Parts: sequence; C-alpha cells; structure tokens
Amino acid sequence: MRNRRLPLTRVLVGLGLSAVLLTLGACGDDGDPAASASPAPSASASDSASASPSASPSPSASVTPSKNFADVKVEGGYGKTPKVTVKSPWAIDQTRAEVLQANDKGAVVQPGSTVEVNYYGVNGRTGKKFDDSFSRGQSIAFPLDQVVPGFSKGLQGQHQGSRVLIAMPGSDGYDASGGSPQAGINVGDTLIFVVDIVAVPLTGPEGTAVTPKAGLPTVAETDGKPVVTVPKTDPPKDLVVQPLIEGKGQKVGKADSVTINYTWVDWSSGEVLEQTYGAKPATAQLASLVPGLQQGLVGQKVGSRVMVVVPPAQGYPQGNATPKVNPGDTLVFVVDILFTSAAG
Repeated sequence: MRNRRLPLTRVLVGLGLSAVLLTLGACGDDGDPAASASPAPSASASDSASASPSASPSPSASVTPSKNFADVKVEGGYGKTPKVTVKSPWAIDQTRAEVLQANDKGAVVQPGSTVEVNYYGVNGRTGKKFDDSFSRGQSIAFPLDQVVPGFSKGLQGQHQGSRVLIAMPGSDGYDASGGSPQAGINVGDTLIFVVDIVAVPLTGPEGTAVTPKAGLPTVAETDGKPVVTVPKTDPPKDLVVQPLIEGKGQKVGKADSVTINYTWVDWSSGEVLEQTYGAKPATAQLASLVPGLQQGLVGQKVGSRVMVVVPPAQGYPQGNATPKVNPGDTLVFVVDILFTSAAG
C-alpha cells in the first residue's frame, strides 16, 4: 500500500477547518494524508478562550435542558454574520435543528457527505461565541463523518442555500474528549451553531452532453453506471481529456479537494480495475492522484463527466501491484465531478 500511488483514494481529506468541529481519533486508510490532522481546537478562535479549561462538568450540566429554541434568538440573513443571543446558562436535551431560512430547491446534505458551510458557534453555558468562519471571510468544507456527532446530525437532510440553527448537548459535542479547553468548552456544555450551507456534492453529473472525438473509448450508461468499451486500436501516446458532460459548477483548482465517482479501465484488457459507482463517492486531494488525472481534472467544472486517457508516463510507468497495472499500460478514467473545494 505505501508503494502504491493511488489514482483515486477514498480517504477523507483534512481541509484546515476549525478544529473545534473535529472529533478526536478520526483517522483514514493506511497512508491517509488526513490521519495526522490535529484535532485540537484553535487557541485563537474564541471569544471565550480565557474561560476555565477545567475538564470537569460545567455549571450548564445542572441547567434544566430545553426542548426548543425559545431562549435562543438569531438575527441576520443567509450569508451575513449572525447575531446570536441566548439566555445563558442554557442547555438542550438532545441535538435539535431548526431551519431559519429555507431553500427547499437546494441539493440535500447526505449522511457522511462532504459539505461546505459558513458557521457561527456559541457556548450555551457562557452565551459567548467560541468560533466562526464569517469573520475569516472564507467558508470551509469537511466530511460529515469527521465532525462532532451533533454537527453531522443537524445538517443531514438540510438543503444547500439554507441557514440552519443547531444545538447539541455535550454528549454530541466534546464530552467524549474531555471538553476543549482552548476554546473554553467544558464537559457538559451545550454548543449552538448557526450554519449557512454553501455547497453540497451532486449525486451525479449535471450539464450538457458533449460529442466525443472519434477513435476514443465509448461510454454507455447501464443501471446508473458508465460502461467503458475500449477500441481494438493502439492507445494515444499523449494525454487525452474528453468532456462527456459539461457541468455548470465551480472549476476544479490545482490545490482543491474533490468528491468524485469514477471508473478506471485498462486500455490493453478493457478490464475495470476499480470504481466507486454503486458505493460511496471518493473524496481526495487532487494532488494525491496520478499526474495525468490531476492534469485532466484541473479546470473542469462541478457537474461534469470527463474521460481522461492517461499514457504510462503520466500514470504508472513502473506498473502497480493492486490494482494490477503492467508497465507501459495506458489507463482510461471516466470521472463524475460532484464537488470541489480549496484544500488549504
């Protein structure tokens, strides 16, 4: 595994998001570039960072938990920094979410998917902000299976373009890690988030069909999966990038993390070496892919389906053990670009 350059890894990528959302102990596959991401909260990202770092249960643990948001007031609309007022100390009985501004036509957040958001976090015990992305002027993207449970629960099923209010008890926040002293979060603290859902991965390609050049592999769709047929001719010597569906979304940047579905075929045998269709899409840093695929995806738009024919020099010039690629093999990738975000 460590000698294998993954063309399309299924690891989840650390995106530099505020670590107050990250769960401790999150890890990836063998060689996962995200496995070393620090789960420690940012010491500079809190108004209440000087609060007691004690890991013992906080005073909010003795507050009668609320079953609604009657004591929480949020002012401001989607895209603007919210003003959050709470009658502290305040606690919630279980993770709850309320849509403050709906966009029912937006894509739906799926369990475990990557999502791009702006957020504003308040500690229910103190009533003070402990972190937000609005003040930094940049939204963040992250996989839902690598954040605290309450954040994931509150966003699942919500729509892109919506503003959502989420409150979670300590058990769905940072209790399991003994609180988060750097952010002023104690065991038992209820966390309150106002979240603007900026972008959600597509479930498939969306755009305008493009007629491919003659002589390339053909792609037909069967049961929602692209089926690649390789012609009985010699492969092209140079990299070929052929859009099959041209999307209308954001362009993929060189330093981006992408969420994609793909199928990977050996030109010489026509054999499918690996694919994600029928399973979970892959999320990976573009820089972790073989050079030819990196080059082929940069500049393509979200929603696109792209065929990339990769010559040996830009794929596996020395071959690969698993999946089996012989030295000199040309590879054919069909990739659906579902999501992209800056990885820095």
